[in-house]
Amino acid sequence: MEMQDQRQQAAVWFRELRDRIVAAFEGLEDRGPGTSSPGRFEARETRRGEGGGGGLMSVMRGGRVFEKVGVNWSAVHGELSLPAQQAMAARGVPGIEDDPRFWASGISLVAHMQNPHAPAVHMNTRMFWTPGAWWFGGGADLNPCLEYAEDTAHFHGRLRAACAAHGADYYDRFKAWADEYFFVPHRGRARGVGGIFYDDLNSGDWQADFAFTKAVGEAFLPAFLPLAEKRMGQSWGEAEKDAQLIHRGLYAEYNLVYDRGTKFGLATGHDPEAVLMSLPPLAKWV
Repeated sequence: MEMQDQRQQAAVWFRELRDRIVAAFEGLEDRGPGTSSPGRFEARETRRGEGGGGGLMSVMRGGRVFEKVGVNWSAVHGELSLPAQQAMAARGVPGIEDDPRFWASGISLVAHMQNPHAPAVHMNTRMFWTPGAWWFGGGADLNPCLEYAEDTAHFHGRLRAACAAHGADYYDRFKAWADEYFFVPHRGRARGVGGIFYDDLNSGDWQADFAFTKAVGEAFLPAFLPLAEKRMGQSWGEAEKDAQLIHRGLYAEYNLVYDRGTKFGLATGHDPEAVLMSLPPLAKWV
C-alpha cells in the first residue's frame, strides 16, 4: 500500500507541475511581441493503446513566442513487451524477465520558439515502477541554434543550484550524463548546450529521490523563462531563421533515432501523437 500511495503522490505532483508550466507559458504569450492573438494550449486526453492509463497532451502552435510547444502528462500501467523487458533486464532491473508489470508517470516538455535567438528547450521528470524496483529519471537541456554564453550560464546555474541541495556530486554527475546522452553520434556533435540528465535513480530513500526530482521540475521555469522573455523580441532575419530550421533537423534526428522516451512510448503502445509531440513544426536539411 505504501508504494501505491507514493505512486499516487508522484502522479499528482507531475500533473500539478504540468498545470503551472502551461499557465506560465500562456502568461508569456500574453506579454509576447506582435499584435496577433496570444497562443493558447489545446489539450486532449490520451489513452494507452493496450493496457491501462493515459494522460493529457497539451500543445500550443503558432503563438507570439512559441512556434510549437508541448507539455504532456501521463500515468500508465500494464505489461511490458518482450523487447522492453529484455532492454530493462540488460539495464539490471531485477525480476523484470519474470514479471512484466509496470507503472510509470511523468511530465515531458519540448518548446520550439518563433524567434531564432530564443533557445528551444526540453524537460522531463518521471517515476517508473516494476514489481522488483522503482526509480526516478529526468532532466532538462537547452537547445539554442544561436548560442549566447550568458544564457547557457544562467540555465546551468539554476540546475546546479537545484542539484546542490540534494547531492554534492549530483550536478557534475548528471551534467556529464547529459553531455553523453544528448550527443548525436552520426553527426559527431551535441544536440545543444546540455543541462542535466539522470535515470535509474534509486538511493533506497524514496522521499529523498522524489524531493530531488521535484527540485529539478521546480528549477525549470526560473531557468528557462527569463531567457525566452529576453530573446522573444530580438530582431532576426532570413539567415537566423535558416540556422534555426537546420538545427531543428538535428533535434528531430536525435529524437527519432536515439531518444529513450520516444522508443519506450512507441514500444508500449502510448498515443503516438503524444510521443512525437517533441518534433518541430518545421525543419530543414542541407
